[in-house]
Amino acid sequence: MKTYELTVVLDGKASGTKKKAVETLVEKTVSLTKGKIASTEEWGVKDLAYKIQKSPTGLFLHFVIELEAGEVKNLSNKLRASDDVIRYLVIGREK
Repeated sequence: MKTYELTVVLDGKASGTKKKAVETLVEKTVSLTKGKIASTEEWGVKDLAYKIQKSPTGLFLHFVIELEAGEVKNLSNKLRASDDVIRYLVIGREK
């Protein structure tokens, strides 16, 4: 398994329910692929350099996850399909 860093951006005005829904989506997707979440952080609401979907701020969530290399595509597809996620980034982490 490889280690990845996943950063998800929600609308800055997102409610706690939307934040919890995205966290649950990531947890379920990772657990279905037999991966695991090493850590989760909430970076808070930050100003964006430009508006994304008419939102000037974003709520940032950061995950460190362990997945098989082929399952990253599946995770990306799930995040892309979510209406609550306005941006996300998955990068590989070196050991």
